[in-house]
Amino acid sequence: MSIYQYFRDVVDEKGAGYFVLIDPDRLAREAILDLAEKASAGGADALFVGSSLLLSSDLDDLLLAIRAVATIPIVIFPGNIMQISRHADAILFLSLISGRNPNFLIGEQVRAAPIIRQYGIEPISTGYMLIDSGRLTSAEFMSNTRPIPRDKHDIAKATALAAEYLGMRLLYLEAGSGAQNPVSPEMIREVAKYASLPIIAGGGIRTPQQARERVQAGASFIVTGNVLENNHDGNLIREFASAVHSR
Repeated sequence: MSIYQYFRDVVDEKGAGYFVLIDPDRLAREAILDLAEKASAGGADALFVGSSLLLSSDLDDLLLAIRAVATIPIVIFPGNIMQISRHADAILFLSLISGRNPNFLIGEQVRAAPIIRQYGIEPISTGYMLIDSGRLTSAEFMSNTRPIPRDKHDIAKATALAAEYLGMRLLYLEAGSGAQNPVSPEMIREVAKYASLPIIAGGGIRTPQQARERVQAGASFIVTGNVLENNHDGNLIREFASAVHSR
């Protein structure tokens, strides 16, 4: 089964999916493996691994180590072409459709495509939309793009529909790592009504209640990262999973 089909099956069976994001730049190896193991045991549906920068060159070794302790799919959430590994189950093939930087619209993708094919990992075409969070985020700085303003639902809707017409398979509405404000339920609701692609919502989601509100607004998947970096409590992961899984 493809990872994309697995994602769709999770939504069908559980109402929505819960993903835990691991940023290799923010955690030591032991902490990463502890989080991966607890995410697997706590009800997360997949692990996202990636960073806006990536300060180390041992992504292959890291993914092998994660695979040894995790029982759920490992999906690369890349910040650049350096973040590709044959040891992942899939990679989000992102195009930063909210920005106007050609390198992140198509440039990095052209360079990455032959490597992904050679490695035999599954690419999942994803329209990546940065949404203003109230502060400058790493993703915004590194991509040299401006996010969509939080209150400009019409721009978000039109951008999401363009992604659908371009044949993309997922939308990722991202407030950014450590966002001051997560993507609002109102924006998610408007986008979900206007375009038919499954929506991933991430960045700044700090409580299970915030996660549930975004699922109720129309998000198919929720991603948490920073909130778990200093708290690997399996109970919190289970609370997030329970809040997201509406069935």
